[in-house]
Amino acid sequence: MKFNNLNLIPPLLKAINEKGYSQPSPIQEKAIPLILKRKDVLASAQTGTGKTAGFTLPLLQILSSQTNSNHKKIRALILTPTRELAAQISENVIEYGKYINLRSCVIFGGVNQKPQVSKIRNGIDILIATPGRLLDLENQRLLSLSNVEILVLDEADRMLDMGFQRDINKIMHLLPKRRQNLLFSATFSKEIKILAKGILNDPILVETSPENTTVEAIIQYVYKVDKSKKSELIIKLIKEGNWRQVLVFTRTKHGANKLCKKMIKANISAAAIHGNKSQGARTNALAGFKNGSIEILVATDIAARGLDIPLLPHVVNFELPNIPEDYVHRIGRTGRAGAKGEAISLVCIDEKDYLRDIEKLVRLKIPSKIKPGFEPNPNAVIEPPKQQNRNNFKKNKGKFNHNKKRNHNSK
Repeated sequence: MKFNNLNLIPPLLKAINEKGYSQPSPIQEKAIPLILKRKDVLASAQTGTGKTAGFTLPLLQILSSQTNSNHKKIRALILTPTRELAAQISENVIEYGKYINLRSCVIFGGVNQKPQVSKIRNGIDILIATPGRLLDLENQRLLSLSNVEILVLDEADRMLDMGFQRDINKIMHLLPKRRQNLLFSATFSKEIKILAKGILNDPILVETSPENTTVEAIIQYVYKVDKSKKSELIIKLIKEGNWRQVLVFTRTKHGANKLCKKMIKANISAAAIHGNKSQGARTNALAGFKNGSIEILVATDIAARGLDIPLLPHVVNFELPNIPEDYVHRIGRTGRAGAKGEAISLVCIDEKDYLRDIEKLVRLKIPSKIKPGFEPNPNAVIEPPKQQNRNNFKKNKGKFNHNKKRNHNSK
């Protein structure tokens, strides 16, 4: 199927053609016609499948076909969990809507609100926002959501993971009851289904891949190594392989900073992004990574969620995530849009249970390797405190998500 067969208007097809696309992805092929028919949609698609364009294109067409008598009114709201994702969706809206007379604005915390407020006051059709900044401006009476015709919740599973359930409920009460609702999620968890039931009206389910599976185009393998040798090993792999664009995941902000410093000391251009970094620093790091001036981007899960980096060849799990589902989100940064990708995990004995849980989730025995000179100590044992911490994390997962994670990117 071609984009020409999806009943999209010529201005959109022109913009699509200029971006070099001719054939829609499976999620676009399924979702676009339903959205154009004004159906509520509950869509599940893995990262990198083109789901942003799957809602952006029909949203632009619907709004362009209806005259807006009052340009001060916000007609569409796209809600996202992180600043980076909000900025990228905004770019998507601008690129696809370049030949359509619609105005958009993106708002998120960590930056001065005055330019955002000024743009809203001048009148916009489409607002892309993170929950914290959106509620902040609404509480100040600087925007109104009473005329929203279309609501999009993107990365809804991550919003729940980050503790945004209460904020989402507040936002729902600010919207008109009659509206079109689109909910996009990487997975269909029980929590997502409950959320969808409270927001969507007779939704049509769109699913393009089995739940919690990993992209076939991604080559996955594990290097078994002692924890103390991880930094030395990743530096060796990068240099030996002459890797030029690598996204590296750590579990903590401190760990990201520490690894980044070691890489820079080894003459590797690297930058770290996480919740403690200013928005300007995060934006500059991402821009440098995309243009090639920064070779290695070291990130925590929340900071990297939603990053759109075309043709990213390598993802490295310097540390495995505590939550198995996060592994799927992490490696989904590579192998996008039909391109091949490589996902490497450095696993020490303390992470043995994490690996087992991940393999159970993705229904795959991930091949393992040992790098000569970095053989793990056969007499190494799991550190009791670490195992206890993991059990405590699982026990208090819900409390952790609500009270701590939500603060990283809540505005």
